[in-house]
Formats: sequence, structure tokens, C-alpha cells
Amino acid sequence: MNHKIFLLPVLAIVTFTWGCDIAVSQHVDAKTAARELTAKDYTFAQKTEFTESMLKELAAINQDLDQLGTKIEKSSAAVRAEAQSKLQVLHRKAEALRQRLDRAKDATESTWDTVKAGSQKAYEDLKDEFTLARLWASREAR
Repeated sequence: MNHKIFLLPVLAIVTFTWGCDIAVSQHVDAKTAARELTAKDYTFAQKTEFTESMLKELAAINQDLDQLGTKIEKSSAAVRAEAQSKLQVLHRKAEALRQRLDRAKDATESTWDTVKAGSQKAYEDLKDEFTLARLWASREAR
């Protein structure tokens, strides 16, 4: 009987640690994917490829954001209340990225590097913020 009492807390710690490891691993994978997308040195001639690739990434993030919102809606009132500000920030960042990508479509050769860098930075910021929100939600929305 005593070994069962000892085993339960150990099992809880192992389960929690394993869950944190998975969340950290997902965060690292997301950062790696973001860096791979933004590390490619798109030339002005590749402007269309760049904007299409970034718009696909933005669409995927928006879909993930909708799923996160659905998950949070099933949570407690306290979690929903705290999550609202986090979701608003993410929606604002997603909209800012979309606007930057619209400007990237219209960039000239002389403005391309600046516009591209701003778009890449906005994408990385959004991706990082989303990953942190997902980690927060995985802890809070149980």
C-alpha cells in the first residue's frame, strides 16, 4: 500500500514533466520553421513567391488561432477572461502581418529589402506570440 502512495506523486511529476517537454519541443519546432521560412533570402524577383509563402503561413496561423480560441471557449470563465487579451494581441499581430504582406506585393526594387525584413519580423513575432499563447493555454485550459 505504501508504494502506491509514493508512486502517485511520482507519476504526476513525470506526466507534468513529459507534457512540458512536449510543449517546449513544439515551441522549438515552431521557431525553427519560422526561421527557415524567413532565412531564405528572397530577391525582388521572388517577391510573388515570398508573399504567397507568407500568406499560406498566415492562413495556417489564423486556422490554428481559431482552434485555440475554440479550445479556450471550453475552459473556465477565469481562463476565458484572461485569454481574451492574449487572443486580441494575436489577432492584431496577424492583421499587421497581412497588411505588411499587402505592402510587400507593391514593393519596388528599392524598397524590397526593407519591406521584406519588416514582413519577416512581423511573422516571427506573430509565430513566437502564438506559440507562447498555445503553451499558456495548454497549461490553463485543462
